Amino acid sequence: MASSGSSVVRRVEELGDLAQAHIQQLSEAAGEDDHFLIRASAALEKLKLLCGEDKECSNPSNLLELYTQAILDMTYFEENKLVDEDFPEDSSQKVKELISFLSEPEILVKENNMHPKHCDLLGDELLECLSWRRGALLYMYCHSLTKRREWLTRKSSLLKKYLIDGISYLLQMLNFRCPIQLKEGVSFQDLDTAKLLSEGLELVMVASWNHQVPVFFLHRLSKWSATASEGGIFSDIHLLAMMYSGEMCYWGLKHCADQQPENHEVDTGVSGASYTTHKEPLDFREVGEKILKKYVSVCEGPLKEQEWNTTNAKQILNFFQHHTN
Repeated sequence: MASSGSSVVRRVEELGDLAQAHIQQLSEAAGEDDHFLIRASAALEKLKLLCGEDKECSNPSNLLELYTQAILDMTYFEENKLVDEDFPEDSSQKVKELISFLSEPEILVKENNMHPKHCDLLGDELLECLSWRRGALLYMYCHSLTKRREWLTRKSSLLKKYLIDGISYLLQMLNFRCPIQLKEGVSFQDLDTAKLLSEGLELVMVASWNHQVPVFFLHRLSKWSATASEGGIFSDIHLLAMMYSGEMCYWGLKHCADQQPENHEVDTGVSGASYTTHKEPLDFREVGEKILKKYVSVCEGPLKEQEWNTTNAKQILNFFQHHTN
C-alpha cells in the first residue's frame, strides 16, 4: 500500500506541474488576473510544497484533493470562456481537453488501485462534482451543436457520441450517493426525501459547489436544502442532472435516430463508487422517459412547494410517447 501511495504522490506532483504550466499560459493569454486561476495556482503551489516533503509520509488523499480542486477551478475558467463565445466551431478539441483534465483524478485512483472503492481516496463530493462538470459541459456543448443545422447534417454521429458520454457522466453523478435505477418498480425513496425536506435540513452540497459550477449550469440557486437520506444526498444539482440527461436523450432521438444502431453502452443501474455496474446499450427513449418521469414525480411531489418547472420535461415526455422508431 505504501508503494501505491508513493506512486500516487509522484504522479500527482507531475500532473500538478503540468496544470501549473497550463494555468500560466491561460493567465498570460487572458492578460489579467482571474480569481479562479489564482486560486487554482495557489492550490498547486501548496501541492508542490507538500510533495517536496517525505513522499512516504505524504497523504495521497490530501494531495489528490488539492489537485482536483485546482483542476475544477482551472477548467471553470475555460468553460466560461467557451460559453461566452457560444462554443466556436473549433471547440471540439478544447472540450476534449477539459474532459481529460476532469477525468484525470479518477483515472489516477483507479490505475493505482488504492482502495476497493475509489471514493475512499477522493471522496464522494469531489467524484460527484467531477462527473457533474463533465456531464454539464457536454450538455452545454451539445446544446450549442443542436442549433447548427449544417453541422448536424454532416456530423450527427459525433453528436451522438457526445450525448452518450454526457448522459453517462450525469447518470454516474446521480448514482454516487442517491442511486437511481432506471428499471421499472425501483423507488427513488420519495417518502424519505419528502420527510427530510419537511425537516429543513441545512445545505450540504450546493454551497460547496457554487464556485465550481458555472452560473449557466445553475439555472437557479438552491431554494431548498440538500437532503440526506438512506440513499445518499439529494440536491437541486441532482435535479438539474436528471433534466439535462432527459433533454440529451431527446436530442439523441431527434437528431440521431436515423443512424444505424451502434454498440454504445451506458450504466443504467446502481453504480457510483461501488464498481458493481450493469452495462446496457443506451436507448435514448427508454432512459430519457424513465428519468424524466422521475424528475416530474419528484418536482410535483416532495418538491412541489419549491415550484420547479416541469413544462419542458412534460413536452419531451410527450415527444417520447408519440415518437415511432
